Amino acid sequence: MRQQKQTIRDIDVKGKRVFLRVDYNVQFLNGNGNGNHGTLLDDHRLRESVATIWALQGAGAKVIICSHRGRPNGQAVEELRNAPVAKHLSTLVNCPVPSVPECVGPVAEQAVAEMQPGDLLLLENVRFHPEEEANDPAFAKQLADLADVYVSDAFGTAHRAHASVVGVPQIIPGVAGLLLEREIKYLSVALEKPERPFTVILGGAKIVDKIGILRHFCEHDNRVLVGGGIANTFLKAQGIDIGDSLVENSRIDEALEVMRLAANSDGVRLMLPRDVIIADNLGENVRAVSVNRVPPGFRILDIGPQTLEDFREALQESKTVVWNGPVGFFEREPFDKGTLEIARVLGDIDAVTVVGGGETAAAVARAGVQDRVTHVSTGGGASLAMLQGEPLPGVEVLRNAT
Repeated sequence: MRQQKQTIRDIDVKGKRVFLRVDYNVQFLNGNGNGNHGTLLDDHRLRESVATIWALQGAGAKVIICSHRGRPNGQAVEELRNAPVAKHLSTLVNCPVPSVPECVGPVAEQAVAEMQPGDLLLLENVRFHPEEEANDPAFAKQLADLADVYVSDAFGTAHRAHASVVGVPQIIPGVAGLLLEREIKYLSVALEKPERPFTVILGGAKIVDKIGILRHFCEHDNRVLVGGGIANTFLKAQGIDIGDSLVENSRIDEALEVMRLAANSDGVRLMLPRDVIIADNLGENVRAVSVNRVPPGFRILDIGPQTLEDFREALQESKTVVWNGPVGFFEREPFDKGTLEIARVLGDIDAVTVVGGGETAAAVARAGVQDRVTHVSTGGGASLAMLQGEPLPGVEVLRNAT
């Protein structure tokens, strides 16, 4: 059983400077590089942090918000600045959110010194400094000196041992925000005490990203539904000719290991596609075929209608479901059908439904069922790590609940 952590409910923040680490790693479209950063693609992560921000404001805290964006490799990158994020956040929290062009140093320090209780401030992209990803102690100290208390709502980076994730709460008291508390709650339910039947759906392109989860869940009384590119590796491991489909030949032995593990474990049901949607290498000549009938020059791009019905039946019988990764080439029609249908099924069933981050969260939103699933995680990598039973450094470092 995971050790519970203190939250913002357990501390007094009145008049205190609170360092709130969030995950605002969001993208903007159609920016022109001349001060116009374009349109925010998806503000789900921002909206999920609002409850914590309002709670801290209401308690009289000075809220210093810290986030990264993208992979700037320790350099200042104009299109990855946090100023446009602050502008959008202000519309969600219904008050001004000033931003500063630094996250440490005199400019940031002066901005913090001028804050009053209830004020918000968004620091510059913390990954503009190479010391962030290196978890440099001196850099962590500079960040920690800005505040009195540390609050983490950055589940998306909780699996990273970075300065603003683990270094700062090693210096000042660290607790969980409301979003992080909710993320851990629902994933812990799925991991530690799920109501059964329990089903995990795994998709995406690479089996290497999911092999630990597959091993973990194929040792227990679970159903494991496999789609997407990772299913191709399982099909090829069975000796099936999958044409020109994406496959990880170096992972065939691991797929065989998982299948043996499932076969030798009581109560485990590993479900692979029995039919698929294929197209030629130009993305044309689309049709459904048995997995044994993929011709040369064609690729598997989605699960087929029979497989969709198999998956639907398994899900309708389930009481707990965890889903990570699309089951087809979700980015392009008509190969998004299987993924969108899975999302709609999850929106209709009477079960605890937890959806992983990234493309899976986008699928749930596109299917219009985001409000009908139990929890949509903001962290893809962190949820993968947690589902494999790995500790999250950004959670472990927080204060334990008594």
